[in-house]
Amino acid sequence: MMIPFYKMHGLGNDFVIVDERARRHGLSPARIAALADRHRGIGCDQFVVLRPACREGADVFVRFFNADGSEAGACGNASRCVAEWLRREEGLRECVLQTRAGLLPAWIGQDGAVTVDMGPPALEWRDVPLSQAADTLHLPLAGDPAAASMGNPHATFFLADMLDMDPSVAGPLLEHDPLFPERANIGFAQVRARDAMRLRVWERGSGLTLACGSGACAAVVNAVRRGLVDRACAVEMDGGTLSIAWRESDGHVLMTGPATVSFTGAVPAEGVPS
Repeated sequence: MMIPFYKMHGLGNDFVIVDERARRHGLSPARIAALADRHRGIGCDQFVVLRPACREGADVFVRFFNADGSEAGACGNASRCVAEWLRREEGLRECVLQTRAGLLPAWIGQDGAVTVDMGPPALEWRDVPLSQAADTLHLPLAGDPAAASMGNPHATFFLADMLDMDPSVAGPLLEHDPLFPERANIGFAQVRARDAMRLRVWERGSGLTLACGSGACAAVVNAVRRGLVDRACAVEMDGGTLSIAWRESDGHVLMTGPATVSFTGAVPAEGVPS
């Protein structure tokens, strides 16, 4: 059995998208990790599976898997890619994505940029989650990071200089810190103006990526909470820039940026039950 797929990316943060709305392929975490492998598989930061929506008002149920096969609750860049996928496949310029983190409305502007309403951040320590009671604005870790959940746990370090911490060294250690029972995405941010910051993110289960949509949202939320930036902020990452707005009226975080198709293809299920 061959499984069709789309390979897409949001600012270089890349995904394999498989449509299982008509037929489930039974992909195991091990098989997903094999397909995500950049040397022996298709290669991606995260693997995205589409299922029929089971909540009223949603167009599709989206499951996100890290490159190691573990599941994530939400992914900002992948959500933009799914919205663009729905535009290409079904002509939708507005859609609602059902995720394990809730319903995420998305729409595509005339310039082709995709906006996703990521909902309100979760800021209580139990909701991030942390393993112990702590002030999420000042975690009890060296470097004084702040924490927030955007459907998945994030910790943001604010640096005077981006060279002050090496994400490839600090990231894997902090991802597995005992404070984070579900592991965490670790952001390294430098505020450059009231409306601009630089950000690199070590993603749990995937490593250092060119961009992280939910990480950009969390970084802006945490920076606003500390009084470092305004509620509308451009976040520059290695792969490009996202526009993030933490709306004061309802507390929702809006993320806007591109979504690009790299190529399409099909891959063998290789022994996975059909």
